[in-house]
Amino acid sequence: MNLTKHHGFSHLWVAQSASQFGTYVSRVVLPLVAATTLTATPFELGALYAIQNVAFLVIGLPAGVWVDRMRPRTVMVTADIVRAALLASIPLAWWAGALTMSHLLAVGLLLGFASVMFDVAYLSFLPALVRPEDLMAGNARLETSRSVSQVAGPAAGGGLAGLLSAVNAVGIQVLCYIVSAVSLSKIRQRVEPMRRERQPMLPEIAAGLRYVLTDPLMRAVTCCSATFNLSYAIASPLLVVMLVDELKQPEWAVGALMAAGGIGGVAGAMTSRVVAERLGSARVIWLALVTCMPFGLLMPLSSSGWGVLLFAIPWFVLNYGLILYNVAQISFRQQECPPEMMARMNATVRFLIWGVLPLGGMAGGALGDWAGARTGLAVAAAGMLLSALWVLASPLRTMRELPAVPATT
Repeated sequence: MNLTKHHGFSHLWVAQSASQFGTYVSRVVLPLVAATTLTATPFELGALYAIQNVAFLVIGLPAGVWVDRMRPRTVMVTADIVRAALLASIPLAWWAGALTMSHLLAVGLLLGFASVMFDVAYLSFLPALVRPEDLMAGNARLETSRSVSQVAGPAAGGGLAGLLSAVNAVGIQVLCYIVSAVSLSKIRQRVEPMRRERQPMLPEIAAGLRYVLTDPLMRAVTCCSATFNLSYAIASPLLVVMLVDELKQPEWAVGALMAAGGIGGVAGAMTSRVVAERLGSARVIWLALVTCMPFGLLMPLSSSGWGVLLFAIPWFVLNYGLILYNVAQISFRQQECPPEMMARMNATVRFLIWGVLPLGGMAGGALGDWAGARTGLAVAAAGMLLSALWVLASPLRTMRELPAVPATT
Protein backbone atom coordinates (compact mmCIF):
# COMPACT_ATOMS: atom_id res chain seq x y z
CA MET A 1 0.00 0.00 0.00
CA ASN A 2 1.13 3.55 -0.73
CA LEU A 3 1.10 5.01 2.77
CA THR A 4 0.92 8.60 1.48
CA LYS A 5 -2.62 7.72 0.25
CA HIS A 6 -3.58 6.11 3.56
CA HIS A 7 -5.89 8.67 5.20
CA GLY A 8 -5.25 7.63 8.77
CA PHE A 9 -1.48 7.30 8.39
CA SER A 10 -1.22 10.66 6.61
CA HIS A 11 -2.88 12.46 9.52
CA LEU A 12 -0.79 10.51 12.03
CA TRP A 13 2.33 11.50 10.07
CA VAL A 14 1.36 15.20 10.16
CA ALA A 15 0.58 15.00 13.88
CA GLN A 16 3.81 13.22 14.68
CA SER A 17 5.84 15.66 12.58
CA ALA A 18 4.34 18.68 14.34
CA SER A 19 4.76 17.10 17.76
CA GLN A 20 8.37 16.09 17.09
CA PHE A 21 9.24 19.54 15.74
CA GLY A 22 7.95 21.14 18.93
CA THR A 23 9.81 18.60 21.04
CA TYR A 24 13.14 19.29 19.34
CA VAL A 25 12.64 23.03 19.58
CA SER A 26 12.33 22.48 23.33
CA ARG A 27 15.60 20.51 23.43
CA VAL A 28 17.37 23.81 22.76
CA VAL A 29 14.88 26.42 23.98
CA LEU A 30 14.11 25.10 27.49
CA PRO A 31 17.79 24.68 28.45
CA LEU A 32 18.44 28.15 26.98
CA VAL A 33 15.60 29.59 29.08
CA ALA A 34 17.23 28.03 32.13
CA ALA A 35 20.80 28.97 31.18
CA THR A 36 20.24 32.53 29.91
CA THR A 37 17.06 33.82 31.57
CA LEU A 38 17.46 32.01 34.91
CA THR A 39 21.30 31.58 34.90
CA ALA A 40 21.02 27.89 35.80
CA THR A 41 24.08 25.85 36.83
CA PRO A 42 25.12 22.60 35.04
CA PHE A 43 23.50 20.65 37.90
CA GLU A 44 20.23 22.54 37.45
CA LEU A 45 20.33 21.86 33.70
CA GLY A 46 20.83 18.18 34.49
CA ALA A 47 17.87 18.32 36.88
CA LEU A 48 15.70 19.95 34.17
CA TYR A 49 16.59 17.19 31.72
CA ALA A 50 16.05 14.48 34.33
CA ILE A 51 12.72 15.70 35.65
CA GLN A 52 11.15 15.63 32.18
CA ASN A 53 11.78 11.88 32.12
CA VAL A 54 11.05 10.87 35.71
CA ALA A 55 7.43 10.17 34.71
CA PHE A 56 8.59 7.00 32.96
CA LEU A 57 9.62 5.66 36.38
CA VAL A 58 6.43 6.79 38.11
CA ILE A 59 3.69 5.79 35.63
CA GLY A 60 5.65 3.97 32.93
CA LEU A 61 4.28 0.51 33.76
CA PRO A 62 0.63 1.32 34.64
CA ALA A 63 0.41 3.53 31.53
CA GLY A 64 0.34 0.40 29.39
CA VAL A 65 -2.65 -0.99 31.25
CA TRP A 66 -4.47 2.37 31.11
CA VAL A 67 -3.90 2.75 27.37
CA ASP A 68 -5.09 -0.84 26.89
CA ARG A 69 -8.45 0.28 28.30
CA MET A 70 -8.82 3.53 26.32
CA ARG A 71 -8.93 4.66 22.70
CA PRO A 72 -5.31 5.52 21.81
CA ARG A 73 -6.26 8.50 19.63
CA THR A 74 -8.17 10.10 22.51
CA VAL A 75 -5.15 9.64 24.76
CA MET A 76 -2.85 11.33 22.22
CA VAL A 77 -5.15 14.31 21.59
CA THR A 78 -5.58 14.90 25.32
CA ALA A 79 -1.80 14.69 25.87
CA ASP A 80 -1.19 17.26 23.11
CA ILE A 81 -3.68 19.74 24.63
CA VAL A 82 -2.16 19.33 28.11
CA ARG A 83 1.38 19.87 26.79
CA ALA A 84 0.34 23.00 24.89
CA ALA A 85 -1.25 24.49 28.02
CA LEU A 86 1.78 23.71 30.19
CA LEU A 87 4.23 25.30 27.78
CA ALA A 88 2.05 28.39 27.36
CA SER A 89 2.49 29.04 31.08
CA ILE A 90 6.23 29.73 30.64
CA PRO A 91 6.04 32.95 28.57
CA LEU A 92 2.94 34.02 30.55
CA ALA A 93 4.88 33.69 33.81
CA TRP A 94 7.88 35.51 32.35
CA TRP A 95 5.75 38.42 31.07
CA ALA A 96 4.25 38.64 34.59
CA GLY A 97 7.74 38.68 36.13
CA ALA A 98 7.08 35.41 37.98
CA LEU A 99 9.15 32.83 36.06
CA THR A 100 11.43 30.78 38.32
CA MET A 101 13.51 27.62 38.03
CA SER A 102 10.92 25.87 40.19
CA HIS A 103 8.22 26.78 37.65
CA LEU A 104 10.37 25.43 34.80
CA LEU A 105 11.01 22.20 36.69
CA ALA A 106 7.30 21.79 37.47
CA VAL A 107 6.38 22.25 33.81
CA GLY A 108 9.06 19.75 32.83
CA LEU A 109 7.68 17.18 35.29
CA LEU A 110 4.08 17.50 34.06
CA LEU A 111 5.20 17.50 30.41
CA GLY A 112 6.84 14.17 31.14
CA PHE A 113 3.61 12.63 32.46
CA ALA A 114 1.68 13.75 29.35
CA SER A 115 4.45 12.50 27.07
CA VAL A 116 4.44 9.03 28.65
CA MET A 117 0.75 8.60 27.85
CA PHE A 118 1.21 9.96 24.32
CA ASP A 119 4.19 7.70 23.56
CA VAL A 120 2.60 4.48 24.78
CA ALA A 121 -0.61 5.23 22.85
CA TYR A 122 1.31 6.28 19.73
CA LEU A 123 3.43 3.11 19.56
CA SER A 124 0.31 0.98 20.02
CA PHE A 125 -1.72 2.96 17.45
CA LEU A 126 0.49 2.49 14.37
CA PRO A 127 0.28 -1.36 14.25
CA ALA A 128 -3.53 -1.10 14.43
CA LEU A 129 -3.58 1.56 11.70
CA VAL A 130 -1.46 -0.11 8.98
CA ARG A 131 -0.78 -3.65 7.80
CA PRO A 132 2.14 -5.60 9.35
CA GLU A 133 4.05 -5.54 6.06
CA ASP A 134 3.84 -1.72 6.07
CA LEU A 135 5.33 -1.29 9.55
CA MET A 136 8.93 -0.91 8.37
CA ALA A 137 7.90 1.69 5.76
CA GLY A 138 5.68 3.49 8.26
CA ASN A 139 8.35 3.60 10.94
CA ALA A 140 10.94 4.76 8.42
CA ARG A 141 8.71 7.68 7.38
CA LEU A 142 7.94 8.59 10.95
CA GLU A 143 11.64 8.43 11.82
CA THR A 144 12.36 10.64 8.80
CA SER A 145 9.97 13.22 10.22
CA ARG A 146 11.61 12.92 13.61
CA SER A 147 15.03 13.38 12.08
CA VAL A 148 13.95 16.37 9.97
CA SER A 149 12.54 17.84 13.17
CA GLN A 150 15.86 17.12 14.85
CA VAL A 151 17.50 19.27 12.16
CA ALA A 152 14.94 22.05 11.91
CA GLY A 153 13.85 22.12 15.57
CA PRO A 154 17.18 23.04 17.19
CA ALA A 155 18.05 25.42 14.35
CA ALA A 156 14.64 27.12 14.65
CA GLY A 157 14.87 27.10 18.44
CA GLY A 158 18.33 28.67 18.45
CA GLY A 159 17.37 31.22 15.80
CA LEU A 160 14.11 32.19 17.47
CA ALA A 161 15.82 32.38 20.86
CA GLY A 162 18.36 34.80 19.40
CA LEU A 163 15.65 36.82 17.62
CA LEU A 164 12.79 36.81 20.12
CA SER A 165 14.46 35.55 23.35
CA ALA A 166 14.36 31.92 24.53
CA VAL A 167 11.19 32.49 26.59
CA ASN A 168 9.17 33.83 23.67
CA ALA A 169 10.43 31.01 21.43
CA VAL A 170 8.51 28.55 23.64
CA GLY A 171 5.38 29.73 21.79
CA ILE A 172 6.36 27.69 18.70
CA GLN A 173 6.07 24.52 20.77
CA VAL A 174 2.54 25.47 21.87
CA LEU A 175 1.50 25.88 18.24
CA CYS A 176 3.05 22.54 17.27
CA TYR A 177 1.10 20.58 19.87
CA ILE A 178 -2.14 22.28 18.80
CA VAL A 179 -1.49 21.28 15.17
CA SER A 180 -0.80 17.71 16.31
CA ALA A 181 -4.07 17.52 18.25
CA VAL A 182 -6.12 18.86 15.32
CA SER A 183 -4.53 16.42 12.85
CA LEU A 184 -5.10 13.42 15.12
CA SER A 185 -8.75 14.40 15.56
CA LYS A 186 -9.23 14.05 11.78
CA ILE A 187 -8.36 10.34 11.68
CA ARG A 188 -11.56 8.53 10.78
CA GLN A 189 -10.36 5.00 11.49
CA ARG A 190 -11.46 3.99 14.99
CA VAL A 191 -9.07 1.90 17.04
CA GLU A 192 -10.99 0.45 19.97
CA PRO A 193 -9.51 -0.89 23.22
CA MET A 194 -8.71 -4.61 23.17
CA ARG A 195 -11.79 -6.64 24.13
CA ARG A 196 -10.54 -8.91 26.90
CA GLU A 197 -11.41 -9.70 30.48
CA ARG A 198 -10.07 -7.04 32.79
CA GLN A 199 -7.72 -8.15 35.52
CA PRO A 200 -6.28 -6.30 38.52
CA MET A 201 -3.55 -3.80 37.66
CA LEU A 202 -0.55 -5.64 39.13
CA PRO A 203 -1.05 -8.98 37.29
CA GLU A 204 -1.39 -7.09 33.99
CA ILE A 205 1.80 -5.13 34.67
CA ALA A 206 3.56 -8.37 35.62
CA ALA A 207 2.47 -9.99 32.35
CA GLY A 208 4.05 -7.15 30.36
CA LEU A 209 7.30 -7.37 32.32
CA ARG A 210 7.39 -11.16 31.99
CA TYR A 211 6.87 -10.99 28.22
CA VAL A 212 9.66 -8.45 27.65
CA LEU A 213 12.21 -9.97 30.04
CA THR A 214 11.77 -13.65 29.14
CA ASP A 215 11.88 -13.32 25.34
CA PRO A 216 15.65 -13.44 24.53
CA LEU A 217 15.46 -11.12 21.51
CA MET A 218 13.13 -8.60 23.16
CA ARG A 219 15.32 -8.65 26.30
CA ALA A 220 18.53 -8.04 24.34
CA VAL A 221 17.11 -5.12 22.37
CA THR A 222 15.52 -3.57 25.46
CA CYS A 223 18.71 -3.79 27.57
CA CYS A 224 20.76 -2.42 24.67
CA SER A 225 18.39 0.54 24.28
CA ALA A 226 18.36 1.19 28.05
CA THR A 227 22.17 1.26 28.22
CA PHE A 228 22.38 3.54 25.20
CA ASN A 229 19.72 5.90 26.57
CA LEU A 230 21.47 6.11 29.95
CA SER A 231 24.66 7.18 28.19
CA TYR A 232 22.80 9.55 25.86
CA ALA A 233 21.12 11.15 28.89
CA ILE A 234 24.51 11.70 30.53
CA ALA A 235 25.65 13.53 27.39
CA SER A 236 22.51 15.62 26.82
CA PRO A 237 22.92 18.38 29.46
CA LEU A 238 26.68 18.50 28.80
CA LEU A 239 26.33 19.24 25.07
CA VAL A 240 24.87 22.71 25.71
CA VAL A 241 27.34 23.34 28.55
CA MET A 242 30.34 22.55 26.33
CA LEU A 243 29.07 24.53 23.36
CA VAL A 244 28.05 27.62 25.38
CA ASP A 245 30.56 27.73 28.23
CA GLU A 246 33.69 26.14 26.78
CA LEU A 247 33.43 26.73 23.01
CA LYS A 248 31.72 30.14 23.48
CA GLN A 249 29.21 29.52 20.69
CA PRO A 250 26.31 32.00 20.23
CA GLU A 251 22.73 30.74 20.53
CA TRP A 252 22.18 30.42 16.77
CA ALA A 253 25.39 28.38 16.43
CA VAL A 254 24.33 26.02 19.24
CA GLY A 255 21.13 25.29 17.34
CA ALA A 256 23.01 24.80 14.06
CA LEU A 257 25.58 22.44 15.57
CA MET A 258 22.92 20.40 17.36
CA ALA A 259 21.07 20.17 14.02
CA ALA A 260 24.00 18.16 12.59
CA GLY A 261 22.63 15.21 14.52
CA GLY A 262 19.27 15.67 12.88
CA ILE A 263 20.84 15.67 9.42
CA GLY A 264 22.47 12.35 10.29
CA GLY A 265 19.09 11.08 11.47
CA VAL A 266 17.43 12.09 8.19
CA ALA A 267 20.11 10.21 6.27
CA GLY A 268 19.62 7.20 8.52
CA ALA A 269 15.84 7.18 8.12
CA MET A 270 16.01 7.61 4.34
CA THR A 271 18.48 4.73 3.92
CA SER A 272 17.17 2.42 6.66
CA ARG A 273 15.11 0.16 4.38
CA VAL A 274 17.92 -0.22 1.84
CA VAL A 275 20.50 -0.92 4.54
CA ALA A 276 18.22 -3.46 6.26
CA GLU A 277 17.53 -5.24 2.95
CA ARG A 278 21.22 -5.49 2.10
CA LEU A 279 22.60 -6.31 5.54
CA GLY A 280 19.59 -8.01 7.10
CA SER A 281 17.05 -6.61 9.55
CA ALA A 282 18.69 -8.38 12.52
CA ARG A 283 22.30 -7.72 11.56
CA VAL A 284 21.76 -3.99 11.07
CA ILE A 285 20.79 -3.61 14.75
CA TRP A 286 24.27 -4.35 16.07
CA LEU A 287 26.24 -3.21 13.01
CA ALA A 288 24.75 0.28 13.29
CA LEU A 289 26.06 0.54 16.84
CA VAL A 290 29.56 -0.90 16.46
CA THR A 291 30.35 1.09 13.31
CA CYS A 292 28.86 4.49 14.24
CA MET A 293 29.15 4.87 18.01
CA PRO A 294 33.00 5.03 18.13
CA PHE A 295 32.77 8.44 16.43
CA GLY A 296 31.21 9.82 19.62
CA LEU A 297 34.62 9.54 21.33
CA LEU A 298 35.83 12.43 19.14
CA MET A 299 33.29 14.97 20.46
CA PRO A 300 35.16 15.85 23.68
CA LEU A 301 38.12 16.92 21.47
CA SER A 302 36.13 19.76 19.85
CA SER A 303 37.41 23.31 20.01
CA SER A 304 36.40 26.73 18.71
CA GLY A 305 36.84 27.71 15.05
CA TRP A 306 37.23 24.75 12.69
CA GLY A 307 37.52 22.53 15.75
CA VAL A 308 33.71 22.51 16.00
CA LEU A 309 33.80 19.95 13.16
CA LEU A 310 34.98 17.45 15.77
CA PHE A 311 31.57 17.97 17.33
CA ALA A 312 29.41 18.27 14.20
CA ILE A 313 30.75 15.28 12.21
CA PRO A 314 30.69 12.71 15.06
CA TRP A 315 27.26 14.01 16.12
CA PHE A 316 26.05 13.40 12.53
CA VAL A 317 27.46 9.84 12.38
CA LEU A 318 26.25 8.92 15.87
CA ASN A 319 22.67 9.92 15.06
CA TYR A 320 22.83 8.21 11.65
CA GLY A 321 23.57 4.91 13.40
CA LEU A 322 20.98 5.56 16.09
CA ILE A 323 18.16 5.95 13.53
CA LEU A 324 19.19 2.81 11.64
CA TYR A 325 19.02 0.96 14.96
CA ASN A 326 15.72 2.51 16.00
CA VAL A 327 13.82 1.80 12.76
CA ALA A 328 14.88 -1.85 12.88
CA GLN A 329 14.23 -2.50 16.58
CA ILE A 330 10.90 -0.62 16.76
CA SER A 331 9.57 -2.46 13.69
CA PHE A 332 10.72 -5.75 15.20
CA ARG A 333 8.90 -5.09 18.49
CA GLN A 334 5.68 -4.04 16.77
CA GLN A 335 5.73 -7.02 14.40
CA GLU A 336 6.64 -9.71 16.91
CA CYS A 337 4.32 -8.65 19.74
CA PRO A 338 0.74 -10.02 19.86
CA PRO A 339 -1.93 -7.28 19.59
CA GLU A 340 -3.37 -7.98 23.05
CA MET A 341 0.07 -7.39 24.60
CA MET A 342 1.06 -4.36 22.48
CA ALA A 343 0.32 -1.50 24.89
CA ARG A 344 1.78 -3.33 27.89
CA MET A 345 4.88 -4.33 25.92
CA ASN A 346 5.42 -0.74 24.77
CA ALA A 347 4.86 0.58 28.30
CA THR A 348 7.28 -1.96 29.77
CA VAL A 349 9.96 -1.22 27.20
CA ARG A 350 9.43 2.54 27.63
CA PHE A 351 9.67 2.14 31.41
CA LEU A 352 12.97 0.28 31.11
CA ILE A 353 14.62 2.33 28.36
CA TRP A 354 13.29 5.79 29.29
CA GLY A 355 13.21 5.26 33.04
CA VAL A 356 17.01 5.50 33.07
CA LEU A 357 16.93 9.03 31.60
CA PRO A 358 16.47 10.87 34.92
CA LEU A 359 19.42 8.95 36.34
CA GLY A 360 21.52 9.79 33.31
CA GLY A 361 20.51 13.45 33.32
CA MET A 362 21.38 13.86 37.00
CA ALA A 363 24.62 11.89 36.55
CA GLY A 364 25.56 14.05 33.56
CA GLY A 365 24.94 17.26 35.48
CA ALA A 366 26.90 16.03 38.52
CA LEU A 367 29.73 14.74 36.33
CA GLY A 368 29.88 18.08 34.52
CA ASP A 369 30.18 19.94 37.85
CA TRP A 370 32.82 17.53 39.19
CA ALA A 371 35.01 16.62 36.20
CA GLY A 372 33.96 19.00 33.42
CA ALA A 373 31.79 18.68 30.33
CA ARG A 374 34.48 17.06 28.17
CA THR A 375 35.15 14.24 30.63
CA GLY A 376 31.43 13.64 31.03
CA LEU A 377 30.97 13.42 27.25
CA ALA A 378 33.84 10.93 26.98
CA VAL A 379 32.19 8.68 29.59
CA ALA A 380 28.84 8.96 27.77
CA ALA A 381 30.36 8.14 24.36
CA ALA A 382 32.02 5.02 25.79
CA GLY A 383 28.68 3.90 27.25
CA MET A 384 26.92 4.33 23.88
CA LEU A 385 29.50 2.06 22.25
CA LEU A 386 29.37 -0.57 25.01
CA SER A 387 25.58 -0.80 24.72
CA ALA A 388 26.11 -3.02 21.65
CA LEU A 389 27.39 -5.82 23.91
CA TRP A 390 23.81 -6.75 24.84
CA VAL A 391 22.88 -7.64 21.25
CA LEU A 392 26.31 -9.09 20.43
CA ALA A 393 25.86 -11.55 23.31
CA SER A 394 22.36 -12.57 22.12
CA PRO A 395 21.10 -14.77 19.26
CA LEU A 396 20.84 -11.57 17.19
CA ARG A 397 24.58 -11.73 16.48
CA THR A 398 24.18 -14.85 14.32
CA MET A 399 20.86 -13.90 12.69
CA ARG A 400 20.43 -12.09 9.39
CA GLU A 401 16.67 -11.48 9.53
CA LEU A 402 14.37 -10.93 12.48
CA PRO A 403 11.52 -13.45 12.99
CA ALA A 404 8.27 -12.41 11.34
CA VAL A 405 5.94 -14.71 13.30
CA PRO A 406 4.25 -13.11 16.33
CA ALA A 407 5.48 -14.48 19.62
CA THR A 408 3.03 -16.25 21.89
CA THR A 409 2.22 -15.18 25.41
